[in-house]
Amino acid sequence: MEEIISLCKRRGFIYQGSEIYGGLAGTWDYGPLGVELKRRVMGAWWEFWVESRDDMYGVDTAIIMNPRTWVASGHAATFSDPLIECKNCHARFRADKIDMENNCPNCGKKDWSDVKQFNMMFETIVGPIKDDKSVAYLRPETAQGIFTNFKNIIDSFYPDLPFGICQQGKAFRNEISPRDFVFRSREFEQMEIEYFVNPDNWETEFDKLLAQIHEFLDLVGIDKTKIHELEVPATECAHYSKRTIDIEFDFLIGREELLGLAYRTDFDLKNIERESGKSMEYRPKDGTAPFVPHVIEPSFGVERLIMAILTTVYTKDGDRVYLKFPKNLAPVRYLVSPLLKNKPELISKAREVYKGLRKRGERVMWDDSGNIGKRYAKADEIGIPECIVIDFETLEDDTVTVRDRDTTEQVRVKIGEL
Repeated sequence: MEEIISLCKRRGFIYQGSEIYGGLAGTWDYGPLGVELKRRVMGAWWEFWVESRDDMYGVDTAIIMNPRTWVASGHAATFSDPLIECKNCHARFRADKIDMENNCPNCGKKDWSDVKQFNMMFETIVGPIKDDKSVAYLRPETAQGIFTNFKNIIDSFYPDLPFGICQQGKAFRNEISPRDFVFRSREFEQMEIEYFVNPDNWETEFDKLLAQIHEFLDLVGIDKTKIHELEVPATECAHYSKRTIDIEFDFLIGREELLGLAYRTDFDLKNIERESGKSMEYRPKDGTAPFVPHVIEPSFGVERLIMAILTTVYTKDGDRVYLKFPKNLAPVRYLVSPLLKNKPELISKAREVYKGLRKRGERVMWDDSGNIGKRYAKADEIGIPECIVIDFETLEDDTVTVRDRDTTEQVRVKIGEL
């Protein structure tokens, strides 16, 4: 894990948030390659779940919502973690993640406080006056923005059941002890679907979504042998869920939850109906009696997906280290390089190839620093699938050397066939 974190910083994937000022725990900044990887993962998700289907509707809702949202959803009363504090050094930990029979891992003393419940929502103030009426929260999940727009989608599009509403966006949780790189942080991206179904058919639709989740994970190249389904016991399901399957992954930090699939029944829409006084019923087009739909929720965390992808693609072959990204996710698709940087004729031809690929919309990088071996090593660590080298033979017959990242094999290819 430390090797991956080091590579991510060295090559411009992920940096510690506010590092120049000493950092801020649980926050991370994405560099040029990291943001491209994130965009490609999120783009692949959007294409798979929204653009390729006719039963999904995308939304992008506000981060700060009316506080009644969190009363209706139960977050105001129940969204908390057990907090314990060391009375000696005042370090704070999640009580369910630490053995109180042991000494404090921070100072080595054993003097624990009582366990308290800590609400994880970030509080903020809306408007110029700070009072009870101005208190609001940064959303701890994207799901509630979907539920509060259920009626808007019905009124605007009148879709057939079943149908889904999807959202990608930031969520914020004031984690007691953020840890394990980007796995558990205080600011993160979610990709969530609320799939509205007739309660008579929820089991069939649940199974379909589960199969589609595995299809998507395969699309983004996550190692199948490290994916596991955990049927969450009814006694351990969230208060809104009648059935939950956690999709777990063998991270380098251990087997942990990658994403979840939950059958939320009509919990959310009924709560909105009660809190708002507005009907959340769906009127079937066949004229049968209206009803409040039930909901199945596939919930993905972008950072956990990225961490699983990095775990999968990180490859060591002797002294060589490379990221074996699928071509559809690689932040850079091609590296273009002149064999020598002190030969104007090679640089000119290489620039021509580079600009041609850029004009075609390819993800392409230029590198003429150091010798060709060092450029290959850098490209491998970035995960570039193919390196294109312009040499003296190029000037004679318009062919270039193309080196494959995974096999290191090199072939000659006509520029027009790239």
